[in-house]
Amino acid sequence: MTATDGYTNPEPAVESSSTLATVRSVFSLLLSYGLLLLANGLFGTLLGVRSQIEGFGTEVVGLIMAAYFLGLLQGALRATMIVAAVGHIRAFAAFASVMSITALLHVVVVDPIVWCVLRFASGFCMAGMILVTESWLNARSTKRTRGKVMALYMITNYFSAGCGQFLLTVADPGQFQLFSIASIIFSLALVPVLLTRSTAPKPPQRDPLNLRQLWRTSPLGLLGSFCAGLVNASFYSLAPVFAFGLGLSIGGTSTFMASVIFGGLLLQYPVGHLSDRIDRRVVLTMVALATSVACVAIVLVTEWNPRWIYPAGAIYGAFSFTVYSLCISHANDFAPADKLVQTASGLLTAYGFGAFLGPIIAAFFMGRLGPEGLFVMSALVSGFLGGFAIFRMRRRLSPSKEKRSRIITMPGGQFTSGEMYASMRNAMDRDLASMSGARRR
Repeated sequence: MTATDGYTNPEPAVESSSTLATVRSVFSLLLSYGLLLLANGLFGTLLGVRSQIEGFGTEVVGLIMAAYFLGLLQGALRATMIVAAVGHIRAFAAFASVMSITALLHVVVVDPIVWCVLRFASGFCMAGMILVTESWLNARSTKRTRGKVMALYMITNYFSAGCGQFLLTVADPGQFQLFSIASIIFSLALVPVLLTRSTAPKPPQRDPLNLRQLWRTSPLGLLGSFCAGLVNASFYSLAPVFAFGLGLSIGGTSTFMASVIFGGLLLQYPVGHLSDRIDRRVVLTMVALATSVACVAIVLVTEWNPRWIYPAGAIYGAFSFTVYSLCISHANDFAPADKLVQTASGLLTAYGFGAFLGPIIAAFFMGRLGPEGLFVMSALVSGFLGGFAIFRMRRRLSPSKEKRSRIITMPGGQFTSGEMYASMRNAMDRDLASMSGARRR
């Protein structure tokens, strides 16, 4: 590893435009990211279950989980400085090491306040590693391969996070073993990246944020990102508490979590394809209202036949995890070409703020209504978003097909820097086009 690690620009990806060659060049990175999501998928659910075992109140659990998403927001906004200072590889290694340490500290000091601090640190580091991964993938792909590479990234995200749920049954959540397993996997995620021979890209620069301008440009995109943060973060934070409150076993809890996460894969491509063909707001309306209906269905089946929460959960995941991607793409439909990074930063901030508030609000609902309050809150938020989308369709015409961006399929269930990827993708496309034109001249 050289002293300039993270600053050396790789050879232009246009010289190796085949999908196979691109995937081969980022295989180590994807392997590390998969291990990272495997550990994080286990750890997020483990904390929800362990909090119940320790007797923490639902509101306290909500605050602990909210601290994680507050850290994610801060990391997404500030981790770039760390990456710029030390490079992609060293930054990834540092973030993963801290994640490994915090996983063990949770079982060393079992205290809600300490857990809040640790979750904030974990969220910050997670955002940094996601930023490293997405910017690296973007830099190593071309127009011809980018869609396939990002689809592979999305599959890695969902598959790893889903598999992590089943690790919950390996040992007793009331003991230390699962915390150690999570720490080991976080540490193992270091190995492929540290041993890679692929050159890391130079970190992108960030532009100033202007939320007021973004609201004028795309109120639906901004509000939709906020609502997606509310719903998605609430699920990841408190769904284990919901399952535990219903009396599900540890195996039942992990199966429910996995069914929702794997369900998130079902409609990503069909919804994206449909939104590229018709008004994206129509698709967003249908998806948001379908999410609301799925939430109501989960509440009802808990009363009638709890075994049906698994397929109901998969349907919920299939719809709810597409909302964020639709909001990003809708906002980019209206964003000026010179405001792409500002648009990205605004959407990231809106999602992160929603992700911070979501567990707190959901915990309040659960404290008043019982475990089902989680999905009552999600039903209300999703229904409101669907209604707002209908309102916006009455106020503004759809952009022409020539001005519309392609759907940006992102793992909406996980807080990612997908907005940053959306902006960097357009910037990279322009850079590659200019380099190609220069070579022809």
